[in-house]
Amino acid sequence: MSVWQQYRLRLERKRWRVRAWRKRRELTAVEDRTARIAPGDILVFSTFRNEDVRLPWFLDYYRRLGVGHFLMVDNASDDGGREFLAGQPDVSLWTTDASYKRSRFGVDWLNWLLRRHGHGHWCLTVDPDELLIYPFCDTRPLRALTDWLDASSIKSFSAMLLDMYPKGRLDGQPYRRGSDPLEIAQWFDSGNYAIERNHRFGNLWIQGGPRARVFFPETPALAPALNKIPLVKWDRRYTYVSSTHMLLPRGLNLVYDEWGGEKASGLLLHTKFLDTFGGKAAEELSRGQHYGASREYRAYAGLGADSPDLWCKWSEKYINWRQLEILGLMSKGNWA
Repeated sequence: MSVWQQYRLRLERKRWRVRAWRKRRELTAVEDRTARIAPGDILVFSTFRNEDVRLPWFLDYYRRLGVGHFLMVDNASDDGGREFLAGQPDVSLWTTDASYKRSRFGVDWLNWLLRRHGHGHWCLTVDPDELLIYPFCDTRPLRALTDWLDASSIKSFSAMLLDMYPKGRLDGQPYRRGSDPLEIAQWFDSGNYAIERNHRFGNLWIQGGPRARVFFPETPALAPALNKIPLVKWDRRYTYVSSTHMLLPRGLNLVYDEWGGEKASGLLLHTKFLDTFGGKAAEELSRGQHYGASREYRAYAGLGADSPDLWCKWSEKYINWRQLEILGLMSKGNWA
C-alpha cells in the first residue's frame, strides 16, 4: 500500500476508536463483574436482543470450551434474557435502548468494551446463534488453540460463518430452550461459496451457502458476508470496522496464506434457522435496524408466510470438524 493509503487507514482507525468512546455513554451497566476477570481469561463479547431461548446453551457451550468471562450488551430485550444473564456469576451485562443501526449494528458498543476490558486477552466476539468450532475442538480446549497462536506469534484467527439448517420446514421441529440447536439444524452447504479479496483492508470476502441459494438466487452478490475474524489477541489500539468481518490495523485481516499454503482456521456454526426464525425475522424487519435497509430480512419476508425448507439434494449432514476440514471449509494448518 502507498504511504497515503496507510495514513488514511490510520485516520479511519482513530475515527472508529473515538466513535466507540463516545458511544460508551449509551451503555448502562446492569451487572459489572469485570473485576473478577483473571489476567489470562479468554473473554466472549456479544450483543443481543430477545435471545433468551438461546442464551443457556450459548453460555454452556462456551464455558465448556474454556471461556472465563462473558461481556454482553442487551439492546432493549423484553423476553427475560437480560434478567437471566444478570444472575450469571461469570457475566458482565450492559443494556441500552439506543439505535442498533446508529451504533453500526452494535460494533461501536463492543469496540468500547473490547478497548476497556479486552486488552491483553484473547477475545471472541460472536452472536448468541454462533458456535465456534476449530481444529481438535473435540479433544482440546480453546486455551490450547490460543496458546498455540501465542507461540506462533499469530494475533487473529478466522472462522467462516457456516449456515446450519434442518431437513424440512424450519418450523417442523420446535427448539427447546437450553438444548443443543445442532440436534435440529444438522445440515449445511458444502459448496456454493464465492471468495474474493478486499484489497483495501486485506481480508477475504466470502458469500454463498443456503442464504444465497434460497433468499438471493438472482442477486447472490447481495447475500450476507460469511467471512469473520472473531478470535483476536486484543490490544486497545485495535478496532473492528464492520461486524467481525474486518479489523484495523490491516495486518489482523491476513488470516490466509498468500503463497499457496494454509493457515489454521475454524468455523462459526450459525444456528439462526430454527423454528424461532420466522418470528425473529418479522421483528427485525419491523424494527428496520439492520444493514442495507434490512435487505436480508426483506428477502426472508419475500418468501411469504411459508416456513422455508433450505435442504436440497446437495446438503451435507454435519458430523465433526474433521469432516469440515476434508471438505475444505476449515484447516488445522500446521497445528499438530
